[in-house]
Amino acid sequence: MSEVRPPFPPFTEETALRKVQAAEDAWNTRDPHRVASAYTPDSVWRNRDLFVTGREEIVRFLTAKWERELDYALRKSLWAFHGNRIAVRFQYEWHDTAGQWWRSYGNELWQFDAHGLMERREAGINDVRITEADRRILGPRPEAEHGTDIPLR
Repeated sequence: MSEVRPPFPPFTEETALRKVQAAEDAWNTRDPHRVASAYTPDSVWRNRDLFVTGREEIVRFLTAKWERELDYALRKSLWAFHGNRIAVRFQYEWHDTAGQWWRSYGNELWQFDAHGLMERREAGINDVRITEADRRILGPRPEAEHGTDIPLR
């Protein structure tokens, strides 16, 4: 039996929003194995200038990411959807080992298989230095805020 990860394509606005929130929730755990389980075993990623293929590489990539990006906290927002594809914009905040805080802005393009697993992820990301006082993402999104948009700046 194949692995499944509802909701399944083709997406409606409601199911696309659920998929985006589920991804945000998983990434905020900073658990590479939990995040990787939402992708097909042969999933293909482009993340900035890196290309990653398969769950094992995803786990290695995310492990290194969260060793470097400390106190990572993320917000995702649905941008568009059609059929088995979803476009998302996101922001996350983190600090490096020297204590410098960053806000990373980006867009992702997702493609899912019929079982609801992500088979392709393309992410473009830019980093902006911020002060700790400028932080606005202070951990996982409270349940009451699920489905709300994120500010552009």
